[in-house]
Amino acid sequence: MLNATEDAWSPHKHNHKIRSIMDMIHPLLDKEKQLQAKRYEKEKRLLGLASMALSLVILLGFYFSGLSAWFANLQIGNSIIWTFLLYVLSFQMISAFFGFPLSFYSSYVHEHRWNFSNHTVKSWLWEQIKGFLVGLILMLVLLGLLFWIMAVYAQSWWLIAGLAFAFVSVVLATIFPVVILPIFNKYTPVENKELTDTLERILSEGGLKSSGFFKEDMSRQTKKENAFLAGLGKTRRVVLGDNLMENMSVPEIESIIAHEVGHYKNRHIWKNLVIGTLEGVVAFFILNLAMRSIFPQFLSSTSWNLTLYPVFVIMAGGISVFLFSPFSNALSRYFEKNADRYALESIQDKKAFMTAMAGLADRNLSNAYPEWWVKLLYYSHPPVGERLATAESHKNEKRAEVI
Repeated sequence: MLNATEDAWSPHKHNHKIRSIMDMIHPLLDKEKQLQAKRYEKEKRLLGLASMALSLVILLGFYFSGLSAWFANLQIGNSIIWTFLLYVLSFQMISAFFGFPLSFYSSYVHEHRWNFSNHTVKSWLWEQIKGFLVGLILMLVLLGLLFWIMAVYAQSWWLIAGLAFAFVSVVLATIFPVVILPIFNKYTPVENKELTDTLERILSEGGLKSSGFFKEDMSRQTKKENAFLAGLGKTRRVVLGDNLMENMSVPEIESIIAHEVGHYKNRHIWKNLVIGTLEGVVAFFILNLAMRSIFPQFLSSTSWNLTLYPVFVIMAGGISVFLFSPFSNALSRYFEKNADRYALESIQDKKAFMTAMAGLADRNLSNAYPEWWVKLLYYSHPPVGERLATAESHKNEKRAEVI
């Protein structure tokens, strides 16, 4: 017989409690799928924490082993540029090598176990290689810019770097759908005229123009579904995953894109840019104070900056996770709620929004009712349970207005 303490922590009791909570979920959600979603989310969260811990170990190992200083002080030619290039390439390759087993398990084995991944080992490896090369190029550009600013503007680098990175983020957002996305997926024009006419109307009502409506061959990689607006200005385009187009009706897809239009209508893109710039400047300012106080050699030369790079990354990650992440998530959830309200105001079929949200949650195994602390730390969007409640409330308000 179990004593009181053992009984309180019994897995049967725990499962019963979860199932009791599941009895109260929205009727459009599948209870069994949501039980699976809780398990899937917990496993992904643990894998994410393991990845963070591994990254920390790699960074600390690279620094304390002396490898960082050794690569940073290599004399190659007459320019520090060659040393910088070799340092970044070596660091990325070492990180990829030690991170490979966990990456393979997390994104291939685990996703296959949950019947999400459509990859073969060969296709997964090819995608990892492409991702490594794209990441390497971006890192060379961004780190090169950062170290150049540090070398030229040592006293005010934190301010100039914060502003410079804001400009770079705009450039990257502009070229993302036409330069980076096609490296990983094929994009073909959507041929469903009913769908394109509907989406054209919802964009026009939001004061937006699109350079086109494109179908992404997402099913090559995963069974998960997604749709989004990508790009700025002339590169802006509507992207629909082929999985999503198979599983959703035209009104449901309309509700998804109406939500994305809501972000533009409420100027969330530019608000996020301003807030992100302020966060970047503050983060760099804190990093400047911390690094200068702990390491007097910081900013004395590019070689020293390279040597201290692993410590710099660890501190930057700590600032991001512990200082800005909860605030950023809360603000993002607020913006997402505003975009949901815009979508519900813009579409005729309110039920389509709800079936779209519930369908995505069940098919993608998104936890509709996470624990409060999970939502606080991890959720940049309101949980689907809250989004469905918002839609129900909106529907009731409109019904009351008619009466």
